[in-house]
Amino acid sequence: MTSDRRTTLLAAAALLAMTACWGSTFFLIKDLLDRVPTVDFLAVRFLIAGTAMVLVAPRAIARLSRASRRHAIALGGLYGGAQILQTAGLAHTPASVSGFITGLYVVATPLFAAVILRTRITGFTWAAVALATSGLAVLTLDGLSIGYGEAITLVAALLYALHIVGLGAWSRPADALGMSILQVLVIAAICLVAALVSGEPGVVLPERTGDWMSIVYMALVAGAAALLAQTWAQAHLPPTRSAIIMSMEPVFAAFFAVLLGGEAVTSRMAIGGLMVLTAMLVVEAGPRRKIEGEVPHIAV
Repeated sequence: MTSDRRTTLLAAAALLAMTACWGSTFFLIKDLLDRVPTVDFLAVRFLIAGTAMVLVAPRAIARLSRASRRHAIALGGLYGGAQILQTAGLAHTPASVSGFITGLYVVATPLFAAVILRTRITGFTWAAVALATSGLAVLTLDGLSIGYGEAITLVAALLYALHIVGLGAWSRPADALGMSILQVLVIAAICLVAALVSGEPGVVLPERTGDWMSIVYMALVAGAAALLAQTWAQAHLPPTRSAIIMSMEPVFAAFFAVLLGGEAVTSRMAIGGLMVLTAMLVVEAGPRRKIEGEVPHIAV
């Protein structure tokens, strides 16, 4: 096995581990949001993540070039905006529908990659995208109507897709730590502003020890470490491949809901999860044109 192949496999594994971390937070968030407003939770989560990352690597941002800082700020803005819109959409649409619409970034990513990066997507990859999307529908949907909540959630999905494409174009292994820290700080700032201008004055903090433990886990593991893994991994993987791997998030969410949340396994859960898993394995094992694996680094 060549060194490049080992690196790309490691990047895919890191992205899959990050997706598993995200999936593990669903049942924690569902419980926590009964007591803490959503934007307040997001603000506290990303403030903790950003503070911890700065303490661990205080000079990482300073080592970034001016262009890399601009890119990280733009990427953090996309991700932070998507978080707010997805959260607002959840107030107007069922969580299952929100999960499916958010997962449509797996479709939007290759479209944006083709238009923005001029990446040629093979029919083989499009088939994997279609399989992943169908699996998400089977796994999550129990009816779908289009209203305000669904519309803004779709905008969030498009922003997530742009974030994936942007990381693919701008991320470099040497800049992964600094760009991750700056992204988290921008996300924290956006969520903090949203928390301050909505709801009660100030930021509502958790009162229970268990809630704080959940937030710290989501901040450090599913937040800081996961975004660092994504930023590094996408320096080695094309955006569409990354999006298909990340479509495993609702599969992991269902897995942890059964394992730790006490939910029952359903046939839809099993079939939909298997479809998404198959799509990921197909895109990993199947043939790829060289140009599809080459992600141009755009200087803006």
